Amino acid sequence: MCCLLIRSFQLLYLLLFLLNFQAYLSSCSSSITQLCSPEVAAALIQFKTSFSIIKDSSWKCDESYPKTNSWKEGSDCCSWDGVACDSIKGQVIGLDLSCSQLYGSIPSNSSLFHLPHLQKVNLAFNDFQFSKMSSKFRRFASLVYLNLSNTYLAGQVPSQISHLSKLVSLDLSGNYYQPLDRHTLEGLVQNLTEVRHLFLNDINMSSVHPNALMNLSSSLRTFNLNYCDLRGKFPKNIFHLPNLKSLYLADNINLTLYIPKLNRSSNLEILDLSFVSSSMELMDSIGNLVSLKHLVLYGANLMGSIPRPLWNLVSLEYLNLGNSNLSGSIPRSLRNFTQLCYLDLSGNYFSGQIPSSLTNLRQLEFLSISHNQLEGSIPDALPNLISLHLSFNLLNGTLPSWLYTVCTMKQIYLNDNKLSGDIKEFQCKSLEKISLGNNKLKGPLPSSIFQLVNLSTADFSHLSGIVHINMFSKLQNLQYLDLSYNNLSLNSNGTSVDYVFPNLRYLLLSSCNVNELSRFLKGSKSLQYLDLSNNKIYGKIPKWMWDVGKDYAALEFISQLFYRF
Repeated sequence: MCCLLIRSFQLLYLLLFLLNFQAYLSSCSSSITQLCSPEVAAALIQFKTSFSIIKDSSWKCDESYPKTNSWKEGSDCCSWDGVACDSIKGQVIGLDLSCSQLYGSIPSNSSLFHLPHLQKVNLAFNDFQFSKMSSKFRRFASLVYLNLSNTYLAGQVPSQISHLSKLVSLDLSGNYYQPLDRHTLEGLVQNLTEVRHLFLNDINMSSVHPNALMNLSSSLRTFNLNYCDLRGKFPKNIFHLPNLKSLYLADNINLTLYIPKLNRSSNLEILDLSFVSSSMELMDSIGNLVSLKHLVLYGANLMGSIPRPLWNLVSLEYLNLGNSNLSGSIPRSLRNFTQLCYLDLSGNYFSGQIPSSLTNLRQLEFLSISHNQLEGSIPDALPNLISLHLSFNLLNGTLPSWLYTVCTMKQIYLNDNKLSGDIKEFQCKSLEKISLGNNKLKGPLPSSIFQLVNLSTADFSHLSGIVHINMFSKLQNLQYLDLSYNNLSLNSNGTSVDYVFPNLRYLLLSSCNVNELSRFLKGSKSLQYLDLSNNKIYGKIPKWMWDVGKDYAALEFISQLFYRF
């Protein structure tokens, strides 16, 4: 009896424990799902309503959408798109509204500054209407990440931004009308002792002497000063920063640069010196940076052959020597750069043939030698090639067979050469851009062209043969189409035209023996550029023609037509 009573008490105790534990879990669940306080939610809603949503506000983004559309009163703000909360206290600690199509400004009385616990703020790629950055950003004492890039801010960068001493990443880039003065820059250099990533590119710093950068934090890893109009001598000690891996100084044409002799333990991996004054002394210094993986000397005015010190950089994965006044033949020793994924030698004066030794670059994905004086045929295949640019040379012969079978290929630019023969069937459907115009190629076009569903750019000008434009209507992603100087058929079977190009923006049909304005243009409201010059079109302009390019205020319409009104 006693054992039975004890057993009953044990069961009762267990039942009470389970009931209490369930109630505890319910309360925890409730506290987890309802974290956001009413005051914080109201501040976010007020911040949302201070902006209009305009798609063009985020036009620089590959993809954009209004994240604030998910913000609804009465719901938990921690579940809203772009909002991050602390899981214990429910405080809003992160706000990511990048590419959100916001149009407006952030005044000093903005409710944004009622969120004092923010640690990460990303408002990049919105339109703040050339308003001034508020000094109240200093209130975010816990901020470790701030991105206000490409937001159309104007006026001086407030000096109070240097009070954010915990910042690990600061990006103010792309706001050229927001100059940075010496006082503010020195404050940033002195106080941001934890900063690892600093992006000041495209900010007007013409009034700042580079000496203001002397005492940068040793924790700095990425430093971007592209397009800042810096003037004077760049501090040599920056190259001695122990953790610096990426340095961008492009297009500072008045900047004097000397790279000190560094030991081979330098961590620098990325160096961009596009349009920076170069010298053999500078090339010798670069040749010592054997850890470099990414080197850009675009527009460096090197003169002559590729500087010999660069041959030391066998670890390079990315090399851009475009528009650098290089000449002579392309060196066969490029085959030693076996790690290269990207090679740009465009816009120079290279002559002779493309060396077959380039086929040793088995990792190469991007190759551009366009706008040179190269002759001969296109060499053998590069198995991993994604983008090939050989346009504006003197290349001859037929299109190589491998061009039709490399299924990684997305872009082929061979226009403006002396290539001849037929265009054969493509075996893969990966192509997105193909430009074969202004050669000596023959038509008709192979049927496989019209199966390339991802094709956005097509240049088949100067073919000898009939081109049926209606076949291109199968390519719904087409944005650029050049069929100039062809014997163009607007309709291959004589029936009424019922095809449209919904995404077409550029259409070039010059000198195609066209004698009427075809109705396929009727649905082309996205058209920005139309060339119908040197054709045989007569008669009245149809009323529907005025809707062509309707989605764009300025349609550039090259006609040279003859109309009777």
